[in-house]
Amino acid sequence: MADFESLRAIEILMVEDNPGDVRLTREAFKDGRVWNRLHVVEDGLLAMDFLYRRPPFEEAPRPDIILLDLNLPRMDGREVLAAIKSDPALRIIPVVVLTTSQAEEDVLRAYHLNANCYVTKPVDLEQFIRIVQAIEDFWLTVVRLPLSPP
Repeated sequence: MADFESLRAIEILMVEDNPGDVRLTREAFKDGRVWNRLHVVEDGLLAMDFLYRRPPFEEAPRPDIILLDLNLPRMDGREVLAAIKSDPALRIIPVVVLTTSQAEEDVLRAYHLNANCYVTKPVDLEQFIRIVQAIEDFWLTVVRLPLSPP
């Protein structure tokens, strides 16, 4: 008999302003093995509104994992990461930085801000889908995520 938690979808928040990357990520997760719900916001301020359930996200679920781009409008991903990891209520949510930047300074800064991992987006479409599937395989099937409070 399955417990209730195993029947719940994994809630994923993707903070990404590139519609093509969002579409590819949706496709990769749709074909995945784990029941999930992908929520997408296009900038850092909307990400913070989602996480704090401010309008228009009053009914937003608490994400089990966050996929975070660094180069975002209004509030960049570094600022979002710093805000998440400095808040005791949010810091346990794993944050996967998924970005085009290969700059060593971005990698170091993301880890100094307590990113859980840093993945560079490939430009090849098939490779991008494989990367997202690898993220799913590891973070949603291998790793045990903390139960989200209501």
